[in-house]
This record gives sequence, structure tokens and C-alpha cells, in this order.
Amino acid sequence: MPALGSQRRLLGSLNCTPPATLPLTLAPNRTEPQCLEVSIPDGLFLSLGLVSLVENVLVVAAIAKNRNLHSPMYYFICCLAMSDLLVSVSNMLETAVMLLLETGVLATRAAVVQQLDNVIDVLICSSMVSSLCFLGAIAVDRYISIFYALRYHSVVTLLRAWRIIAAIWVASILTSLLFITYYNHTVVLLCLVGFFIAMLALMAVLYFHMLARACQHARGIARLQKRQRPIHQGFGLKGAATLTILLGVFFLCWGPFFLHLSLIVLCPQHPTCGCIFKNFNLFLALIICNAIVDPLIYAFRSQELRKTLQEV
Repeated sequence: MPALGSQRRLLGSLNCTPPATLPLTLAPNRTEPQCLEVSIPDGLFLSLGLVSLVENVLVVAAIAKNRNLHSPMYYFICCLAMSDLLVSVSNMLETAVMLLLETGVLATRAAVVQQLDNVIDVLICSSMVSSLCFLGAIAVDRYISIFYALRYHSVVTLLRAWRIIAAIWVASILTSLLFITYYNHTVVLLCLVGFFIAMLALMAVLYFHMLARACQHARGIARLQKRQRPIHQGFGLKGAATLTILLGVFFLCWGPFFLHLSLIVLCPQHPTCGCIFKNFNLFLALIICNAIVDPLIYAFRSQELRKTLQEV
């Protein structure tokens, strides 16, 4: 977190390019190609973080209030909301501290700023890793509930769910500490990119398999009702649309950030890659947008949870 300038030092100086000066500009350079830069105003960062904060606090409050929602599935959703909440709060905190430093309201020694920056970076990184882990946990939970419905309550018990949740939080914190400490090592960046690809592949395989099973079930019902074509096509299109939205949002919001990490390893000095590096703050804003969309996909679709939210 630099004391001067609005560019974030998030995650150990991953982005050291100068900030864009216009909302959408072509930055000419004599030795580099023209770069399309998207500047994210601090006010927009704070606004997105505030919206995400309100949404995810409501999800956590609703699940805590309604005892009918005290099940492994909703505990995973609650932890996802807490992770997204931390993503938003940590980015808002970093933005606020930077603004205070730039305006001179907050004056402190460079060593203190460095320590504060490390703490915020660990918080941001651990919340990102835990958010990805809980997205994967939700996918696995839904998969088990469909393919092992009769054994679900014996497989996914509250005790096992709590152990998984604790393991995810501990692993996220340890991973973030390692990443912030060794951010300039190629192996660390490759491990994070590999983790993202693994989560994307896991979610894609599980959800596609669930969609195939659902379509197969719909075909069986359609044969009994002798209306095979309309029911199967309508159900398949609806399921495909839902799956496209779910995976599309995940890839769109998280993909650019991990592309940034990949390019740091593959072409750190290439001019074209340098153009992508200049949009680092945009990639962070997309992650915050994911924290806004997650409750809409995973939480607010539950009728029981919506009813509890109305009471809250």
C-alpha cells in the first residue's frame, strides 16, 4: 500500500504500473504499444464494497436467525458469504487507508504503513482463497445430495461440515501468509493459478454431471407423461442457461485476476502483457462484483432464506 499514488500494492506488489489518469484512455508510449486502461475510481470501489457488505451480512444474519437453515449446505453458503464479506471489507479498508494517507489525514511512519499493508494483503488473499474453496465445497455438497441422496445425511454430517469449514479457513490463512511472504517466487504464483484452474474444472465437471442427471430424470418423467420433446427441451435449456450463468460469472469475475498472475510468470517484460498489468484494479473490482453476485446465485434463490430476510 503505497503512501503516495492511488495504485494498490495488493498482494505483494503484483501490480507496479502507474495508475491510469482517465476513466478510459489509450496510453501512448514510444516504446510500447498503445494500452487500453480502465481506471476504477475509489468511490466506485467503496460503493461496490458497501453493496457486497450489505448483501453478505444479510445472508449471514438470515442463516444465523433461522434454525431451519442450520444444515451443512447453508453453513457452506454462510461461510461463502463471510469470505465475500471479507473480500469487500479488506478492499474497502485498503482504499480508505490509502485515501487518508494521500490527503494527509493519516500520517504515520513508513514501517507502520508497511506492516498495515501486509496485514490487509493477508486478509484479502485469505478471503479470496477461502471464497474459491467454499464455491468448490458447495458444488461437492450439491453433487452428493443428488447422486447419493439416500446416504447424504450420513455422508455430509454437521461434524464433517464443521471440520471441512475449519480446514478451509486454516488452509486459506496459511496459504495467504506464504503468498505474501514469497510473492516474488514463480512457484507460488503457479500454485495459485493451478488452484484456480482446479476449482474451475471441479465445478464444471460436477455441475455438468448434475445437469446431465437432471435431464435424464426429466426424460423419464416425460416418457411417462408422453410429452417427451417439449419437457426435455424446456428443462434442458433452463438447466443449460443456469449452468452457463453460474460458471460464466465465476470465470468472468475470477479469470482476469488469475490471468494477471499467469502473465507475471509467462511474459513479465512483454509490452502487450504490460498493457494487461495496467488494468489490475479492474480485475479486483470484478472480484468484488463476484461477491455481489454470489448471494444472488447461491443464497437468495432459497425461498426459506428469502422469507427469513423479510423478517430480518
